[in-house]
Amino acid sequence: MKINRYTVTTLIKILVVIVLAMILFIVGTMIGYGVIGDGMPLKVFDPGLWTHILDFMK
Repeated sequence: MKINRYTVTTLIKILVVIVLAMILFIVGTMIGYGVIGDGMPLKVFDPGLWTHILDFMK
């Protein structure tokens, strides 16, 4: 099965958009927690913090 050039470039563009969205989400949560929330930005990766946030939503 032959994949044409249009399909490959479209898949690459979709992958780039997904990766950029993930990076922007991580940077945004770090800025939101570290700057706006007066916490340590790297603490946003602590699983206990996400458990606490999800408990608020329930």
